[in-house]
Amino acid sequence: MTTELWRQLCLRRWSCPTVLGTQTWKQYYLCRSELEFRMETGRSEKDFICKAVFGHTGEINKLAYISTNEYQFDRKKSVVCTVSSDCTVRAWDLHEGTEIWSSPLQPAPLVNLVTYPQLQLVATVDKQGLIKVWKAQTGWEWASFCLPTSCSAVEACDHPEGSFLLVACAEGTLYTLTVPQLQVVSKVTLFPSPFVSLLCSPDRQWLFASAHNSDLGPKVFYTQSLLHPSEDELPVSTTLTVRLSSKACWAPDEAARLIVMHRNGSVRQLVVTTFELKAMKSRDRVSILAQQMASFLLPDAMMPPHLMQSHGSQVILLTSGSELVLFTIHGLQLEAFQDHEKPITSLWVGPERVITSSFDLSLRVYTWNKKSNFPALKSCYHLLGGSHRWARGFSHVESDIMSIVGVEVRSTGTSILRSYCFKVQCGQKACTG
Repeated sequence: MTTELWRQLCLRRWSCPTVLGTQTWKQYYLCRSELEFRMETGRSEKDFICKAVFGHTGEINKLAYISTNEYQFDRKKSVVCTVSSDCTVRAWDLHEGTEIWSSPLQPAPLVNLVTYPQLQLVATVDKQGLIKVWKAQTGWEWASFCLPTSCSAVEACDHPEGSFLLVACAEGTLYTLTVPQLQVVSKVTLFPSPFVSLLCSPDRQWLFASAHNSDLGPKVFYTQSLLHPSEDELPVSTTLTVRLSSKACWAPDEAARLIVMHRNGSVRQLVVTTFELKAMKSRDRVSILAQQMASFLLPDAMMPPHLMQSHGSQVILLTSGSELVLFTIHGLQLEAFQDHEKPITSLWVGPERVITSSFDLSLRVYTWNKKSNFPALKSCYHLLGGSHRWARGFSHVESDIMSIVGVEVRSTGTSILRSYCFKVQCGQKACTG
């Protein structure tokens, strides 16, 4: 019953939790240990409860968690928001398998959303470029802003100076908007392309912007200059020395480490290049130094990857057809998994585990082996969807500390959510589930 001993056990096994809630260190240790066991074992009914969650009358285009990703077991509840072609945004309680609220019908189908869990806000974008911010608990509409054209990409930016929304519209302009008011802070021209992607760095200090398969090199912006624009100068940015970029990701454990997949200009082979970014500050200006750290060619026999994520500071995860392949940033292939029978459609990577979804109507769960000297992935189990008679497969997957949720595409042209909520019992008292 010695509190300090349980605290030391927690600190040795995990980084210090930000919120204990009403729990003791002992309760926290027992709950989190049990959760990790159940997440790794994945026995149906024993370790998790699966629920099919119905409500949308169209296809679900995007989902995101609105619940905070904290190990707080005394009152933890997993909540996600979804947008659909049925012109609504909805919030769902995954543990209960019920709808919390649904918005009124919107003017056009909703195609994208981002969430701000700490503020309990949701920002949505429809097919015509109308942006709205909603209160996550009630569905109350806070503000709206209409782009001049449709939206090609949107990113949430929880900056130390406040929360912002970064939006690229189809005419190639980048808007920086305040949240929740949606007031324009800055506007800058990106590329003359309707297919632009945006990626914020883990610390929100950098923004990567690229035009898909364009001869124009991708750009990296110093976000501080987007939040505080100058009338006399353009926002601080640099153009990377690569062409025909197709995928990019940030290394989660290195805030300024950017990994880009692109074509080799001479032979058109796929190359993965890693950059380290630095802000060089002088008395009256800031410049960006993008230093190449590593680069390697992907194997010729490998089908062009369609998804890319990173783990830690050195590992790259690529999906190629139905295969999941791990490389180091220097090109050493670590592992390859062929657990799916059909192409992988979505890839979720976290510090504890990795989850893939596929049109074979299954989710595959992997866990990181932390005892290994180098990051190694262990294939654990499948989570199955519904009947092939009614469903065509999973299109998206997301996860938080207590649950996994997938978007199951139905044969009727609609989508449902399928949730897998893991049980945790602290001694005799249930913490959740």
